[in-house]
Amino acid sequence: MIRRAFCFALVTAAASAADMTHFEQRIRPLLIANCIDCHGPDKQKGGLRLDSRAGWQTGGDSGPALVPGKTAESKLWQAVSYSDRDLRMPPKRKLKDSELADLKQWIESGAPDPRDEVASSSGSGKSARADGSFWSFQPPKPAPVPGVKNTAWPANDIDHFILARLEANGLTPAPDAAPAVLQRRLAYDLTGLPPDLSLPVPTKPEAYEKRVDELLASSAFAERFASHWLDITRFAESSGGGRSLPFKDAWRFRDYVIESIRDNVPVDRMITEHLAGDLLPAKDAAARRRQVTATGFLALGPTNYEEQDKGMLRMDIVDEQLDTLGRAFLGLTIGCARCHDHKFDPISARDYYALAGILRSTKTLKNYTDNVAHWIDTPLPLDGEAETALQKHEQQVNALKDQIAALKDNLRDAGSADLRSRKNIALSDLPGIVVDDSAAQKVGMWKRSTSYAPYIGAGYLSDNNEGKGEKTITFTPKIPKTGRYEVRVAFNAGPNRAESATATILHADGEELKGVKMTTDSLKGLQFASLGTYRFEANGQGFVLISNAGSQGYVTVDAVQFLPADETPPEPLAAKAKESPTAARLKQQLAELEKELKALQKNQAERPEAMSVADDTAPEDAKIHIRGSIRNLGATVPRGFIQAALHGSVPAMPADASGRLQLAQWITSRDNPLTARIMVNRVWHWLFGAGIVRTTDNFGSTGEAPSHPELLDHLALKFIEDGWSLKHLVKQMVMSHAYRMSSAHGGAAAQQDPDNRLLSHMNRKRLDAECLRDAMLTAAGTLDRAFCGPGVSEVKAVDANDQKIQNIEYGYQFLDTRRSLYTAAFRNVRHPLFEVFDFADINQPIAQRTTSTVATQALFLMNSPKVIEQARNAADVVLKSSPETGKRIDTAFQNSLQRGPTEKERGQVREFLESSQSGNASADDVRDLWARFIQTLWATPEFRFLD
Repeated sequence: MIRRAFCFALVTAAASAADMTHFEQRIRPLLIANCIDCHGPDKQKGGLRLDSRAGWQTGGDSGPALVPGKTAESKLWQAVSYSDRDLRMPPKRKLKDSELADLKQWIESGAPDPRDEVASSSGSGKSARADGSFWSFQPPKPAPVPGVKNTAWPANDIDHFILARLEANGLTPAPDAAPAVLQRRLAYDLTGLPPDLSLPVPTKPEAYEKRVDELLASSAFAERFASHWLDITRFAESSGGGRSLPFKDAWRFRDYVIESIRDNVPVDRMITEHLAGDLLPAKDAAARRRQVTATGFLALGPTNYEEQDKGMLRMDIVDEQLDTLGRAFLGLTIGCARCHDHKFDPISARDYYALAGILRSTKTLKNYTDNVAHWIDTPLPLDGEAETALQKHEQQVNALKDQIAALKDNLRDAGSADLRSRKNIALSDLPGIVVDDSAAQKVGMWKRSTSYAPYIGAGYLSDNNEGKGEKTITFTPKIPKTGRYEVRVAFNAGPNRAESATATILHADGEELKGVKMTTDSLKGLQFASLGTYRFEANGQGFVLISNAGSQGYVTVDAVQFLPADETPPEPLAAKAKESPTAARLKQQLAELEKELKALQKNQAERPEAMSVADDTAPEDAKIHIRGSIRNLGATVPRGFIQAALHGSVPAMPADASGRLQLAQWITSRDNPLTARIMVNRVWHWLFGAGIVRTTDNFGSTGEAPSHPELLDHLALKFIEDGWSLKHLVKQMVMSHAYRMSSAHGGAAAQQDPDNRLLSHMNRKRLDAECLRDAMLTAAGTLDRAFCGPGVSEVKAVDANDQKIQNIEYGYQFLDTRRSLYTAAFRNVRHPLFEVFDFADINQPIAQRTTSTVATQALFLMNSPKVIEQARNAADVVLKSSPETGKRIDTAFQNSLQRGPTEKERGQVREFLESSQSGNASADDVRDLWARFIQTLWATPEFRFLD
């Protein structure tokens, strides 16, 4: 009963943490921006206040505003959804669909609201709040290793701290775990796989230490702890959200983590590379590849790339990055300070925007103008001769592409190459829909010119290199048929033309901003530049606007052409009668060059790319966003760090760089009181089943206090002294006597310490989803042990505007048998076993997973086609092991439970097999019978739990 209550409490705590994160990031800003002015401390329309939980619970004139868990019955939802004709809130505009979805999720999850304070019109009600003196903001303090009465029990310093607390409370440690139990525990904890049964069970201390060293050196250890690391870095292979875009190169970040752990790269170095790897010097191409790939940490978050409010998108990305690095590396809920000073911890809004300035000075997207945004794909260098060969290949490919583009221009831009010899080109000579400058709407003084031929119509326009930012020209087409059109702008090129003029394209799916390069090395006259292909609706509101804002040099405009992309464009009138010899020759040349390009590309692999970030060319400090609104800006805050956590020297913030490198240096400084503590506590949680601080991502005042504060500081300082070595830290813990205790418990410990905070015995742990799947594959003999490399081969380069791209995720079939670490990590669709066995939400850092025991888990193990398939494979292994039933039973137990059956179990299995099998059973019937028996083993608590 005690254990059940404890498990329920953990489940509730984990769920509450996720709900509160949603409230702080989405609901509180929404209420502040849209509701509090009319339903806050200064004004209460209809008697309703929404600035505290008590406010909406009490409600206004018509009663409580919310019915938690019941959206349809909640008056607030009826108002914001505009379902009530007489009650629509906010009255001036309906909330965005994304805001309504956030609000609906909050209500349906029970409307969790941490605003306990009773609202008062004076605003004086405040909750208890930690300050810089709070324990986690103080540097770790070295403590002497405590003495103990039972001096024979401790195996290392860890045990002294554990035993001293036990003895002080009149408790004794549990006896040692049986060698076979310890072998299974060690194998799963360090590798995530069952123990190798061909190796002897270590019974002596020196044999145990040797086994620990072997496991730490294995690739399986790197994979297992990479799985933990990917949890806290919210690794995924798609963006999530509505139009979920697959990340084709996310696997490179995963492999970076695996290889770093395998090579025992110091944890502080890994964190530095995550935040600023692209800014670090690289000794060679291999180092450059890994460092750039590491910054994928900042790019891999859940992002709504379709967000049309680009200012909001930019700030949402920064907020998500801050929330992730805060919880992952600092154990703080930084995101709460986006709208206001943190309610409980010493993190002010100024601290938040000091950090936000660093990440706002970092480019995470290619640009903030595309209708559907896109992350940055950074080309990676190769080694030595391979890089030289690839550069030569790229030069050849680019040269061919330039030639092909020039030929296409000659054939298509002016109807045919012969038209280029004319002084004047009529609109009817060009294919598609052509809008001449004479029909465009002009703002500012544009000069008409006929200086350089050819030109379309009566001439072309020039801004005369004057009045920058004061002149625009808008081309509005009459689209006869809804469809996709390539938009091409005609201009007069030359050496003194603008390096970049700005073109805005309004189309059916949004708005795009493009640059047009008008300068050339020598005067070439009329040129066409493609602005991309977009969807336009018949008689819809679409246009192309050319501006001279920010340009240097002459901006010229002649016409804008809209070419149907879904059909072959009609030949120009001049070429209808008979194709000119020049055009025929150019077409032949084009076909030959395209054939040559195809052959060249076939013979050489493309350059690898990685998702990454880059420093902005113009870093700047951020302004405080009052109430979190991007349109309500306050004072500018110099880029910096969390003031309450500053100790010792602090890296100076450069004026010409984002400050990401300095942020990484501060986070990994030995003077930072948080990072080392956070990391050792996480490892303790992974190995012991509960952290010294059980709220592993919250070291603030709303988190739990450490059960052994001196031990936590001791481990943190030792971790730093040992060079932030993960393997050394893990070995310390698993070599302790505390780790080797039995999980059996009772007596005084069960009464006095039911949660086992004093660690009088080992915690019993449920195997996580990856371990369960990998254990089945191991027993079945089908586990593919391929190390690293991509897991989702179907994902290639992504066209973010292609709505069909999300079908890769929603229609994905999980057919691989590699370790679960490599299974496709899509945000909206996970492996079915992961969904059932509490993999958790990868839209945020997973500090600790919920561990539930529900009926659907048993049903899954009984009925899942994938489980049945692997059970049949496992049956094949058992049947091939021996012709004798007794030995087959032994093999089945060993392969699934890593032990032999008891005599009673052996008899029960024999009885089951004999009673279920007829005399003329086929080989398939026998196989299915053994498979059902193996499924029974997999459904036992012994298979699913670790003693």
